[in-house]
Amino acid sequence: MPFFRVSRRIEIDAGHRIMTHGSKCRNLHGHRYVVEAECEARRLRDAGEQTDMVVDFGFLKDEMVRRIDGPCDHGFIAAIADDALLALFAPPGGDRTAWLACLGTEVARTGAALTTDTALGTKLYVVPFQPTAECLAKHWFELLAEPVAHRSDGTARLVSLRVWETPNCMAEYGPGK
Repeated sequence: MPFFRVSRRIEIDAGHRIMTHGSKCRNLHGHRYVVEAECEARRLRDAGEQTDMVVDFGFLKDEMVRRIDGPCDHGFIAAIADDALLALFAPPGGDRTAWLACLGTEVARTGAALTTDTALGTKLYVVPFQPTAECLAKHWFELLAEPVAHRSDGTARLVSLRVWETPNCMAEYGPGK
């Protein structure tokens, strides 16, 4: 069956570490992430402001900026289980246990927690998984899938989300057929 596909990419800079990695990725480091969302439709829209489109590129960019760039760009992405790392970010003079509990509650409730209440006032995005490219691809896919379907009145769907950590290393997540 024929289909149309469109994609939109954004780039963000963020730090992370993979606490269980057996090699250098256990260290604090950063990436110039390239995030690419790919949408598909069996037919183009036949009316309205998105006539003859799968989904509006501007809308897709705005959603990616709001849901990915805003919380993560120029910040640090950390696993809620990475106690040693989170201890570095904990605000000084406060109740570290309460701070971690608050983050944990928000992660459990919404799937992530964003805070700047950190030792250096830096942006910290806490997730319930190791911040690997694979897990970030799935996480960001799940944040974008519903808005794409809603905006297109169900004619388009997000089919994949790619996360490039380097020009040579990419992970992709999609729900399959």
